[in-house]
Amino acid sequence: MDFDLPESAAAVREGVLAIAGKYDQEYWSRCDAEKRWPEEVWRELVQGGWHALAVPEEHGGGGQGLLELAVALEALAEGGAGGAASFMYLLTPAFGGLTIARHGTEEQKREFLPKIVSGEIETCFAITEPDAGSNAINISTQARRDGDHFLVSGQKIWISGVERADYLVLVTRTIPAAEARPRTSGFTVLLVDVKAAVADGTLTFQPIPKLGTNTVASSTVFLDEVRVPADRVLGEVDQGFLVLWDILNPERILAAAGGVGSGGLVLKLACEYATDRAPFGKPIGTNQGIAFPLAKAKAQLELARLMTYKAAWLWDRGRPCGSEANIAKLTAADAAWQAADRAFQTYGGMAYSMEYPIARMFRDARIAKNIPVAEELVLAHIAQHELGLPKSY
Repeated sequence: MDFDLPESAAAVREGVLAIAGKYDQEYWSRCDAEKRWPEEVWRELVQGGWHALAVPEEHGGGGQGLLELAVALEALAEGGAGGAASFMYLLTPAFGGLTIARHGTEEQKREFLPKIVSGEIETCFAITEPDAGSNAINISTQARRDGDHFLVSGQKIWISGVERADYLVLVTRTIPAAEARPRTSGFTVLLVDVKAAVADGTLTFQPIPKLGTNTVASSTVFLDEVRVPADRVLGEVDQGFLVLWDILNPERILAAAGGVGSGGLVLKLACEYATDRAPFGKPIGTNQGIAFPLAKAKAQLELARLMTYKAAWLWDRGRPCGSEANIAKLTAADAAWQAADRAFQTYGGMAYSMEYPIARMFRDARIAKNIPVAEELVLAHIAQHELGLPKSY
């Protein structure tokens, strides 16, 4: 597993696996059924600093990089968390810690990063809108200057974790899309105090009933003249598109890591079942009709893991990684889905029973082909930027 991983990443893997090993599938199924955050696991991750790996040491973090964060997420998912692991590493460790460490002012870093490390502050991220999903250029949430503040109005959708967040990393328009030249200008990323805005009634949210990933809610968020201090800008006013891509690429890389880990977990459970189940006098895993699809899923997961590590390695070195991040997300999501599908088939009719975790894992694996970016858009990106084909949208 740890063939060429640096010692730091290998140590992270072992440390997070040790935490994950304390919690069985009954725990994760219970959290999912009760629609509650895995607070006990999160508390252990915070206490050990496993959530703050990419926060610089001078602010109390691990001083490591996205690769270590990806390895931690993969280990948590593979160690038992499955799909629940991705949000645990995206919401605060990536959207908050990684983004502020990379794009915050020195004052912002001193204010926010130690509190992220201690667990005092949690964050989430908001870009998607009802009329601007994959086409982020067309977002209409507007931030207009009002003295030393911005006043923000608009609507976001599918915002995960806002119900427990202290701060929202919010993507806004300070120049409307129709007026922006080039179209990628006019974005501004703001740190919004969620609890203060909820208290004064300018921010409200409504959870969306959804199929799975129930350990965190996903909500529609309404912003009505939310007042945000001007010193809460991440990056530069009107130049937030540069910050945005430094959020989206890590998001895709970490989503890929979650897919690899979740796929590894469901494959492990399927192989255990195929070894124990013997309705005809021998384990069903001796049949090539069972064994070969599981073996192929294993091969796909290993390839996805390599691309995920490569993309994270490039990002840590400030090198272009857009294509690698997209390819990692594409291959990991598909590999995780194939593993879940073959595990479901391996369990036969029992896969449909909530007595086993396979139904939950099967359900949660499917959404990864759609988020954080649909596989069709990933393929369009590869076709254009890697193959030189004409832009298709």
